[in-house]
Amino acid sequence: MAFDVARIRGLFPALGDGWVHLDAPAGMQVPEQVATAVSTALRAPVSGPGGVFPASQRAEAIVDAARRAVADLVNCDPAGVVLGPNTAVLLARLAEALGDGWLIGDEVVLSRLDHQANTAPWLRVAQRAGATVRWAEIDIETCELPAWQYENLVSHRTKVVTVTSASGAVGTRPDLGKITDLARAQDAVVVVDASASAPFVPMDIQALGVDVVAVSAGAWGGPAVAALAFADPAMLDRLPASSLDPRASGPERLELGQHAYPLLAGLVASVDYLAELDDAASGTRRERLATSLSSAKSYQAGLLSRLIGDLRGLRHVMVIGDAMRRIPALAFTVSDVKAQDAVVHLAERGICAFADDTPSGVFATLGVGEVGGAVRVGLAHYTNAVEVDQLVEALAELRG
Repeated sequence: MAFDVARIRGLFPALGDGWVHLDAPAGMQVPEQVATAVSTALRAPVSGPGGVFPASQRAEAIVDAARRAVADLVNCDPAGVVLGPNTAVLLARLAEALGDGWLIGDEVVLSRLDHQANTAPWLRVAQRAGATVRWAEIDIETCELPAWQYENLVSHRTKVVTVTSASGAVGTRPDLGKITDLARAQDAVVVVDASASAPFVPMDIQALGVDVVAVSAGAWGGPAVAALAFADPAMLDRLPASSLDPRASGPERLELGQHAYPLLAGLVASVDYLAELDDAASGTRRERLATSLSSAKSYQAGLLSRLIGDLRGLRHVMVIGDAMRRIPALAFTVSDVKAQDAVVHLAERGICAFADDTPSGVFATLGVGEVGGAVRVGLAHYTNAVEVDQLVEALAELRG
């Protein structure tokens, strides 16, 4: 494997601003090839689909290429890829469609580890239908999402089990295999939000046995577009349609309005970028993605281990959670220092990080608001050891 972080850093013009970008959970910076693909598509004549002239055919080709790119990323049929502006919008459409026939007494299982984009839509639909909402809880000490609890959460009344593949807040990766097995045993639909994990962990929707996976291109340096990938494309034709076109079939049934074609061209380029993270990767794009993401995962694991070890060496810093399986994202608190003051201190030293003291979500469950909130950081493909050391050095100077 050949993951060359110096080569990868050279692909990102934005890194020339001199800042240490540890804000990856909000979306990575954009590689040059993605920006070029978007600008090229903006300059080319592109029209709506359905015409017999080149500009219309170009639009159809871009959409087809985008579906194929996402299909390669998650290992599904392109006919099962729904495209849209972001995961929040797409998951809301999916929740409305799946919940259309729910009745009083039906159940949906959510997770406290999930982002609100994958909980709020299901809560709304359940409330309207009178369905029961069951919650999978986080282990407060480790931030794990224990899979064994699903044995008591999933029943014959369960319609949907929805869970994140990784938390962008604390980095935890749940055991999707066990959760999916328990859900499928009760014929429940399994929806996985892979927005946070897709940049770092190879995804195989078929091997996992889940029904729907949501991904966001912005998470790995792509444009502001997202997708839902269905393991079985036929499932789409069994769902109520959101489309304005009464004749819509397949993925178009959950697509509303005209696509942003230049952004979809950027989506294709961003998946190609992921496939090139390991410059020794070969084979089909799907094979290169598997190799490259495995290399990225290995590199990030070493860097994250170094960061966590150094942070734990600072007595006034407490890393939140200790999950066994994780992506390179973490949160911490600083003794006697509010999170907002901590991120200001970091920004003054050229380091990008976020403060979180919101009254909902993972940190509300963990109660970190009572100690002034948490600082969130995330490593990107372009993060190197020097930047990790800069963060630790800056935090060593910070004391309440």
